[in-house]
Amino acid sequence: MSDSAELFRHVSAEKSALYRCIMDVFAAAKRQYRLQLRPDDVLTEARWPDGQTPRIEDVNAALSQLSAWGNLESHHDTARVSSLNDFYRARLLYRLSQGGEAVESALALFVQTLQRRAELQTVALEDIASRLQAMKALADETEPDAAKIHATLRDLVRVFEGLADNAQAFMAGVARSIELQQAEENAVANYKRRLIDYLERFIGDLVRRSDMIAGLILALEPSIDAMLQQVAAREARDAAPGDEQDRIDAQTRSWNVWRERWTGLRGWFFRAGHEPSQAELLRARARSAIPQLLGAIAALNERRSGRSDRSADFRMLSLWFADCAEDGETHRLARAAFALNPARHFSLNPDADAELPASTRWIDAPALRIHPRLREYGEAAPRGPLARVRDRADARARLARELAEESQQVEAARRRLATGHPTRLSDLGELDRHAFGLFLGLLGEALSEQAGPDATAERQTGDGLLHISLTPLAADSRARIDTPLGVFSGRDHLITITPTRDADAAQP
Repeated sequence: MSDSAELFRHVSAEKSALYRCIMDVFAAAKRQYRLQLRPDDVLTEARWPDGQTPRIEDVNAALSQLSAWGNLESHHDTARVSSLNDFYRARLLYRLSQGGEAVESALALFVQTLQRRAELQTVALEDIASRLQAMKALADETEPDAAKIHATLRDLVRVFEGLADNAQAFMAGVARSIELQQAEENAVANYKRRLIDYLERFIGDLVRRSDMIAGLILALEPSIDAMLQQVAAREARDAAPGDEQDRIDAQTRSWNVWRERWTGLRGWFFRAGHEPSQAELLRARARSAIPQLLGAIAALNERRSGRSDRSADFRMLSLWFADCAEDGETHRLARAAFALNPARHFSLNPDADAELPASTRWIDAPALRIHPRLREYGEAAPRGPLARVRDRADARARLARELAEESQQVEAARRRLATGHPTRLSDLGELDRHAFGLFLGLLGEALSEQAGPDATAERQTGDGLLHISLTPLAADSRARIDTPLGVFSGRDHLITITPTRDADAAQP
C-alpha cells in the first residue's frame, strides 16, 4: 500500500471513531495557529463519542498509530523534564504532518460538498457585473494599473467560480422529489410557493443581468489581451529563479491560464457556434424546475388519493358516453378519449386520383394499399445504408443573416419608441411590422398593470430594459395607427417609454 493510502487508514480502521476525534482536535489546533499538542491536551479537548472519555493509555496508543501512518509527527517533550528518570521516560509532543494536513483539508472539503445545497446566486450576477465595470474603467485609463487589474480579475474569477459551481449543483437536481415524497401537505404547498417565487426572481435577474454582462464583455474585448498580458507579467515576477527563458515560459503559462478563464466567462453569456450559452441553459433548467415540482406534487397527491386502475377509468368513461345527449357529443368525446383523429397526411397512396377531405369517414374512404413489407416487418423502406447527411451550412448562414437583420430591425424599433418623452398614441404615425409588434408587446405589459380604464399604469418590462408609463386621455379621444397588418385604433393614451440604466450599460 502506498504512503498516500496509509494516510487514510484511520478512516476505515477498527477504532475509526477514536482516530477521527483525535484528528479533529489537531485540525482545530491548526486553525487556531497552535503548533503542537500533548496527549493530555488531546484527552481534554476532544469531543469523544457518546461522552465516554477514554483512558490516557488508549489516547497514547492511538497517537502512536497515527504517527506510524503518517498523519502526525512526534518529537520528545523536554519542557517537563525535571530529573534523569523523566528524561528517559517517553514524553512526546504531536503535530499535524504535511500529509495529515492534506487529508484533513480533503475530508473537510468532502463533507462541505455533500452538505452544500444548490443555490441560484443573483448576488453573484451583480458582483460579476460590478467587477466587469471596474475592469472597463481600468481599461479606459491612460496607464492601467496592473495591480488593480490583477486584484479585480482574481475577485471576478472567485465570484464566477462560485456561481458556476452552484449552478452545476442546481442543474444536477432541484425537484427534491425524495423530500417531497416524505413531506406533509402544508409543507409541500409552502415549499412550492417559495421555490416558484425563488425561480421567477432568479430568471428575471438572469435575463436582465445577462444582457448587461454581455455588453460589458464586448466592450472589454479590444483591450482584454493587453490587460491579461500585464497580469501574466506581474505573476511571472514571483516565479522561481531561473534564466530568461524560464521567466518567459512562466509568463506564457500564466497568460494561457487567464485567457482560458476569460474564454470560459465569455462562453457563459455568448453562444459557441450553434450551441446555446451556459446562461441560456441555466435559465431553461430553472424554468423546467417548476414543471418537475408540479409533477412531484401530482405524484404525491396521486399516492395519497390512491391510483385509479384502467377498469375504473373505462367505467367512468362509459358513464360519460351514457350522459351524451346526441351523437355529435358522443363522437367528440370518443375523439378526445381515444385520439382517433384523421390521419390522411400519411402518403400511403401517393398515386391517389384525388385528395380526400379530413372529414371523410374511414368506412366511406377507398381502401388503402399497404406494402407487404410494411405489414410483415413494420417498415416500408428496405434496409440499407443511410442517406447522406445534407450540408445545411448555407441554410444556417441564411438563418443567421435573417436573425441578425431581424435583431437590427427590432433594435431600430426600440430606438424609435423608447425616446423617454411622453407621446400620444395618435402621434406615433405609421409603424412597420417590427415596430408594431414591439409596441403591442409593451402596450400589453402596461395594460396588465392597469387597475381600471382611467388609471395610470407603470411597470418595467420583463427583460428589465424598458420602463413604460401609460396615462389614459379623454374617454372620447381616438388614436389611429396604420400598420402593414391593418389599422390599430382605440382610445388615445399618453405613453412614455424610457430605457433603464441597465439597458444603457449593456450597450457596447
